[in-house]
Amino acid sequence: MTALAAAPIDTARLALLPLRVEHAEEMAEVLADPALHHFTGGEPESAEALRRRYLRWAAGSPDPAVSWCNWVVRLREADCLAGTVQATVTAGAAEIAWVVGTPWQRRGLAAEAATGLVDWLAGRGVPVAVAHIHPGHAASAAVARAAGLRPTDRLQDGELRWERTLS
Repeated sequence: MTALAAAPIDTARLALLPLRVEHAEEMAEVLADPALHHFTGGEPESAEALRRRYLRWAAGSPDPAVSWCNWVVRLREADCLAGTVQATVTAGAAEIAWVVGTPWQRRGLAAEAATGLVDWLAGRGVPVAVAHIHPGHAASAAVARAAGLRPTDRLQDGELRWERTLS
């Protein structure tokens, strides 16, 4: 499989835009709620810390067999950023993740963004999409299910592996 680069993805209500360093300021506000880190750990990062992280991501994986694809989720109607989706892609699978800021939750945006991401990956020949979800995180389990992923019986670092065969 050749290296992938994030490209714009459109869904009914969202534009998934390749992440840029310039998104850091607005994303610091989107991700500012400490509750977003309940299951994953950590704490909200400053705009400067996000800039540094986004610079590393923009540089790409040091392993040429791994593609880092990252998007911001833009809610078209409100013309604002509402979250992120990402995929770490290898020849065998794409490890995916998503986060939607607290003010935009419970509207189906994470499910729409994750589904758009999984469909995009399938269209590029990625064989399997994988997500790791804390067993107590019902909202993320619902997002994974909406994107067609199913839980397996495998735990990794306390998180349940979900997957969907794409090709």
